[in-house]
Amino acid sequence: MAATPAAVAKQYFAAVTARDVEAMVACWHPGGREFVRGQVDTTAPDGVREFFTGLFAAIPDMQFRVVSTTSNKDRAAVRWTAVGTFTGADFGGIAATGARVYLEGIDELTIRDGLIAENNAFSDSMAFARQIGMLPPEGSKADQRVMAAFNVKTRVARAVGGTAQAEPVADGVWLVRGGFPVKTMNVYLVRDGDGVLAFDAGIKAMTKAVASVAADLGGLTRVVLGHGHQDHRGTAPGLKVPVHCHPADVAIAEGDGGMAGFDFTKLNAAGKFAFPLLLQHWDGGPVDIAGTVDEGDDVAGFKVVHLPGHADGLIALYRESDGLALSSDCFYTVDPQTGIKGKPRVPHAAFNVDTEQARASILKLADIGPSSVWPGHADALTGDVAAQLRQAAAAT
Repeated sequence: MAATPAAVAKQYFAAVTARDVEAMVACWHPGGREFVRGQVDTTAPDGVREFFTGLFAAIPDMQFRVVSTTSNKDRAAVRWTAVGTFTGADFGGIAATGARVYLEGIDELTIRDGLIAENNAFSDSMAFARQIGMLPPEGSKADQRVMAAFNVKTRVARAVGGTAQAEPVADGVWLVRGGFPVKTMNVYLVRDGDGVLAFDAGIKAMTKAVASVAADLGGLTRVVLGHGHQDHRGTAPGLKVPVHCHPADVAIAEGDGGMAGFDFTKLNAAGKFAFPLLLQHWDGGPVDIAGTVDEGDDVAGFKVVHLPGHADGLIALYRESDGLALSSDCFYTVDPQTGIKGKPRVPHAAFNVDTEQARASILKLADIGPSSVWPGHADALTGDVAAQLRQAAAAT
């Protein structure tokens, strides 16, 4: 009969207390996950062996003490303390400081067949950083200066990333604006069950704002990309939810964000210099696409409309009940090179896969007859939307 979780925990921490790495490793299932929050996420046996060998080499006199053990079904939670002196080898890239350290933590062990299958461990990493001198003592003048500098950084990030406020667009739809100095980057939050989905993902600096607003609205369920360009996938990697897009844009969403297809020679002198840098700054990086959406699919009460040209897989979401369309970059209402807002126009040729196809997609959107259209950048079209779109397709 396999040992109980409490017995396995006792055996394991006896080995920890003895600093016997091989005895510790023997308590693990091969491939078991060791996840020490903020320090390591690895697997047994080699990862566990490497981590604790390094820890004990860095703090040679480390002494663990088990405070309490609680078990239930296949789990055991062990509360522990540890004390030692950081006089040995470098640890996690940090050189030994000679500081005395005291730590408290909890390991939550999942046991299978008498061996550890997973450990989720939690300890106070900030306390450790303060004790070794990596962070200043709490409440000290140096600590106050660090806090002040951090608050300045936060205020700048808020200015660049977004307002962290939900701007109502229509029933069950909100807008988060981002960008600096003018907030022309749009992410839409759409009621999706008890939470909201994000349509388009804006720029990386908007991640915290989008997450915060979504949390207030019930939590983020998924991201649906209007297309896979860098300034429309920016927040997606950091939001940690499933990401969907049109099948034709999977490759660029998971790849370079369309960068290889841009023709910067079509921009003015300033644009040729600035946009390669800006796009990299805005980008959150490649995303893993969990699924795809295509023409006619239902997304939270909206229908998917495929509008290729600016990107092969560009889509809009259209809600027939109120005529609302969220159009990503089917058209622009702002000049990307000057930042000046104006009438709708065909997206800039430097960023299009096929400008004539983009023009045709604007006409397709006009034929649907939306009552209002909210684009990926800047402001909405209202009034005689179809006429404005047809004029844009014909004149630009």
